[in-house]
Amino acid sequence: MGRNYEHDHPHPKQSDEEDTPASYYQLMEIALRELLQKKSVITASELRAIHEQMDRRGPNNGARMIARAWCDPAYRSRMRQDATAAAKELGLEPTWLNLIVLENTPTLHNLVVCTLCSCYPWPLLGLPPDWYKSRAYRSDAVARPRELLAKFGTHIPDTVEVRVHDSSADMRYLVMPMRPAGTDGWSEKELATLVTRDSMIGVTTARSPSEASPAKKTQPDLRDGDAKNC
Repeated sequence: MGRNYEHDHPHPKQSDEEDTPASYYQLMEIALRELLQKKSVITASELRAIHEQMDRRGPNNGARMIARAWCDPAYRSRMRQDATAAAKELGLEPTWLNLIVLENTPTLHNLVVCTLCSCYPWPLLGLPPDWYKSRAYRSDAVARPRELLAKFGTHIPDTVEVRVHDSSADMRYLVMPMRPAGTDGWSEKELATLVTRDSMIGVTTARSPSEASPAKKTQPDLRDGDAKNC
């Protein structure tokens, strides 16, 4: 498998799943699913509800936690002590035994990988990208982390330590990127637009204010509970 992780180039058109033969594991999944439905262990509507729930989960959940930590020192302290409990404070329900938040600093940059498979905090970040599960990413993250980061456009100075964290079945990591300069007075909701999935994995940093989308509002919406400036 190649080691190209760039995201700023076009990709070839992918064929529809219906056009390619199902793999052995796909056939096993279909057989097991149909058997469970036949025996009334699970219904089609229950499966659909599970799929819809997974589709609703994305990096916006993790971004809420990071933005709250940037704004609220007390929450930040609680999150560093018990990130699972901190997630529940915001109404998020992690499904793992332990969540650890890794804070980036001017002298430390954290990077997350799962060297064995693809352990990933999907309730906070959504489904993992294909490159996160690839053998190339898993090996390069451990053996050549600075080179790997450079392929994502993230160039870490030699004076900054790069620390790699290996996820496991009962341990998940979430990177807290450094708050970008020029965001004084921004609300939590506005700050959350700067926090991306890749920055919470550690392969990039948070967006700069000029990269924010949608654009920063000039005045906070006081009807929004998260509009408090910080």
